[in-house]
Amino acid sequence: MKRLTNPTVLEKLSDRDKKHLWHPLTQHKVHSEMLAISKAKGAILYDEGGKEYLDGISSWYTSMYGHCNPYILEKVGAQMQQLDQVVFSGFTHEPAVKLSEELIKVLPDNQEKLFFSDNGSTATEIGIKMALQYHFNKGEKRNVLLAFEEGFHGDTFGAMSVSGLSVYNGPFKDFFIEVERIPVPTTENIESIVNHLQVRLQKSNIAGFIYEPLVQGAAAMKMHNAEGLNQILTLLKEHKVLTIADEVMTGFGKTGKYFASDHMETKPDIICLSKALTAGLVPMGLTTCTENVYSAFYSDDIAKGLFHGHTYTANPLACAAALAALELLKTDEIQDNIQNIVQWHKKFDDEIKNHPKVASTRQLGVIYALDLNVKMERYGNLRDKLFKHFMDNGVFLRPLGNTIYILAPFITTKTQMECIYDTIKSAIEMV
Repeated sequence: MKRLTNPTVLEKLSDRDKKHLWHPLTQHKVHSEMLAISKAKGAILYDEGGKEYLDGISSWYTSMYGHCNPYILEKVGAQMQQLDQVVFSGFTHEPAVKLSEELIKVLPDNQEKLFFSDNGSTATEIGIKMALQYHFNKGEKRNVLLAFEEGFHGDTFGAMSVSGLSVYNGPFKDFFIEVERIPVPTTENIESIVNHLQVRLQKSNIAGFIYEPLVQGAAAMKMHNAEGLNQILTLLKEHKVLTIADEVMTGFGKTGKYFASDHMETKPDIICLSKALTAGLVPMGLTTCTENVYSAFYSDDIAKGLFHGHTYTANPLACAAALAALELLKTDEIQDNIQNIVQWHKKFDDEIKNHPKVASTRQLGVIYALDLNVKMERYGNLRDKLFKHFMDNGVFLRPLGNTIYILAPFITTKTQMECIYDTIKSAIEMV
């Protein structure tokens, strides 16, 4: 019998979804319902029934300038009329060249080369490969990577290997590359971390250290000490370990500076970028590095090149989106909005931090998180109850276990942010 392909007029989008789609981070047997979003504008999502939701996490930290930002749409629309896609191996184009020129102006000043890819996981995958092949090309046997406990760097195999959250990685651990982990630095433990590393580094077999600078996103916005991280980076550089900053989440203004790495004196050798890079409009990843890293691949020997490539590498439309987003980030309006959000969060924190049901709070830039004083599974029933409460009240927040966090678009208004705060307050009272 011929399969019907045209949905009936009355059939809901969410019902049609169930027939063929497999969603990420979803166990469909226990979570079968998907909310159908029909459009988005600014900080607001609209479902198929017309209900509005404040996007309190910028759709996984991407749409920082608001959904369907007219300036970005205009720039990408113009690019569509000029050049949509061309292979980036053996070719180049204006949007990619222009983006490299503009990004170099705002990246940490030791960054010189840019390698394009498709998403955050592949951006970190490439960073890992750069570190391993850097030493291989130099004739050094360094096959171990260093990473933080509870880090998360993506879902491809190298990225999974260096990630420390077993809920994502359990079935694949027997296939991972060799990784050793250290705790994130605090005032209390930094001396012991440094002492451990000073002994461990004598083996000279660690190729690279990958880390989320200052904020571990998937670990429930766990934050750590800039001074301690700077000590670790300085020590590793002394022992020729390449440092890889995974700024996929933290990059582009979220920590109050252009990049989280700007909070440290010692800069990374390699930086991984995605998410807000293209303002959530189209996918793109980027891995940047120093001239020293690049020079290890620059050779008459073809085999010493970095043989990694994606079909949509440096897609012109994605480059146009990234250029427009970078222009917006540098404007006084967006920078002022960032500072407004920082101050609003601080005021909210003063109101909530001593609540008996709040165990702890933390903030860096526009990133704010609080831990509820209750034990909760990362994807358990109580967490689902919290999520439903937020959505019922028209606020899209996605708790990570007992952690509620805010990472709203830079264009969020004070009234909208107060709505988010009020919904969190009511959620605290119901647990």
